[in-house]
Parts: sequence; structure tokens; C-alpha cells
Amino acid sequence: MTAIDFVSDTAVLTGRTLRHVTRSIDTIITTAIMPIGIMLMFVYVFGGAIDTGDTPYIDYLLPGILLITVASGVSYTGYRLFMDLKSGIFERFQSLPIGRTGVLWAHVLTSLAANLVSLVLVVAVAVLMGFRTGTDVVGWLAVTVILLLFTLALTWVAVIAGLSANSVEGASAFSYPLIFLPFVSSAFVPTETMPAPVRWFAENQPVTSIVNSIRAVFAGQPVGADIWIALAWCLGILVAAVIAARLVYRRKLT
Repeated sequence: MTAIDFVSDTAVLTGRTLRHVTRSIDTIITTAIMPIGIMLMFVYVFGGAIDTGDTPYIDYLLPGILLITVASGVSYTGYRLFMDLKSGIFERFQSLPIGRTGVLWAHVLTSLAANLVSLVLVVAVAVLMGFRTGTDVVGWLAVTVILLLFTLALTWVAVIAGLSANSVEGASAFSYPLIFLPFVSSAFVPTETMPAPVRWFAENQPVTSIVNSIRAVFAGQPVGADIWIALAWCLGILVAAVIAARLVYRRKLT
């Protein structure tokens, strides 16, 4: 099979999974509702008690909310993959002359598209709540690249969960720790206010470097070393997840 054939097959399979999503738009809306609810609660209930200096709290908070949106959205990838696996459609695909991993990439690309829509909805609500940024088009492109890379990495983690789960609940439950992780980072409060052990964890986990990078870009400030740490985390998780997902997939279908 040539690379062109693989791309063509993956495009067809992606169209199939995208149609499933467009027939259930409520999944995208649901993905955005929870992060928006958290954003409303923290800005209008807790925001006045949190000192972020000269930075409006909505501007400080938004990067973390965007990561929560992604973590919430990728859970549907695990769910859809699990349902496909249980329906027997994978075995049918295996009998056809198509790339073995094309079906996985179809779910991954669908996740990127669906999460991008959810992220746009969250940013739109944040703008209505007063979010403003001093960045330019290049800055927005940089933020988009970071978020897409983060989404890609977590989606492949979702692929592992979807292939390994024994129940529908198990296929999506993996996302709960991912949603919780931004709460123990610099996403909601400065890490300087945390007890020493919690602060150490918060400053050395992947979410903090990603949040700090996006926040700096939005503020039009130098990003510093955080961007390289964020990219290293995303690429490391991505490579490890892709390798693990392919191994699990091979075992499932042999």
C-alpha cells in the first residue's frame, strides 16, 4: 500500500467518523459546557479572592480552561473507538485492503476537528466575559499549534483507553484525572501560593508549562523556556501514546 492510498483510505474513514459527530452535535456542545461552567464559577465566584496582579482573572484563567476543554473532549474519542470495537466494524475493516491504522487516525483526526470547534466556543464565551489579548495573528497561530499538539497527544492516550477498556464507562473514565490535572497547576492560582510539596508537583507537571506558554503569548510577553518544556511534554506524550496504541491495537486484532 502506498502513502497516497493510506491517506485516501484515512480520509474516507475520517469522513465516516465526522458524520457520526455531526449527527450528534450535542457531544461538542456538552464538551464545551463544563469548561464554560467552570470558567463562569471561578471568574464570578472565586475570581475576586484570587490575586493575579495586574492581569484580569479571565485572562489569567482562560489557558487552563482551554486545556480542560481538550481533556473533556478527548473522552468521546475513547467512547467512539470502544463502540466501534465492540460493534465488530474493526474486523470488517481488516478484511478490506486498507491501512491497518487508518481507522485509528480517522478517530484522531475527528477528535482534532471536534475539539477545535469546542475551543472556539469557549474562547467566544471568554471574550463575552471580558477576555482581551494583546497578541497578533502569529500569536494566535502559535496558541493554536500548541493546543492542537496537546489535543493530538491526549487523543492518542484516549485511543489506548478505547482499545483497552472493558466497558463504556472505562473507555471515557481515563479523562477524569486529565480534567483534574489543571487544578493542581498554575492554571487557576499562582503556584507561589501553594504548600511546598504541592507547589513542586504543580511546577513540574506538563499542564503548568503549557498554561504559562499560552498565557505569555496572549499577554504579548516573552515565552521563555516554558514553550520548549511544553513542546517536549506534548511530543513525549504523543510519541509514547502512539507506540503504545499501535501495540494494543495489534494485540486486539491478532
